Amino acid sequence: MLLQGKKILLGVSGSIAAYKAAVLVRLLIKEGAEVRVIMTKASQDFVTPLTLSTLSRNEVLYHISDNATWANHVMLGRWADIMLIAPLSCNSLAKMAHGVCDNLLMAVYLSCTCPVAVAPAMDEDMWKHQSTVANINTIQSYGNFVLNVNTGELASGLTGEGRMAEPEEILHWLSEYFQKKKGTP
Repeated sequence: MLLQGKKILLGVSGSIAAYKAAVLVRLLIKEGAEVRVIMTKASQDFVTPLTLSTLSRNEVLYHISDNATWANHVMLGRWADIMLIAPLSCNSLAKMAHGVCDNLLMAVYLSCTCPVAVAPAMDEDMWKHQSTVANINTIQSYGNFVLNVNTGELASGLTGEGRMAEPEEILHWLSEYFQKKKGTP
């Protein structure tokens, strides 16, 4: 098992690519990782919290509080070995770059002490827009890892850059990341 005992905090933002989060969670669990999921409100239009909680075997978090309990965003970011935001929408990217803290995902991101990796997902015109390029450069300057986007058919029906990396590619990236961190070739 490639990720045995690794604690992965998966953030899911609002993109059609959110459906891939279900496959990704399943692969992570199969490789021995413990997975906690945070969803934005917009992501729930594409995949349900029930699906991801069933696959991760953990409650999915999406509110800072529900009037009875508080999701401790500080402790979530300290619990994880890595925070992975997949998919990362253009909207969530802009919030990361500029420190906008208006949902649980951004509160955890802004307070986490673990490394952060993102898998962007957006249409090619959005991906190549100057503000997106600047935001990607900004979050990289903060030390975040940005996984490569793929080229292919997009939700708009066009073909081009901007597809989120496939779950298997993300799993491979995570495996390599932890191997390098451990110091093994």
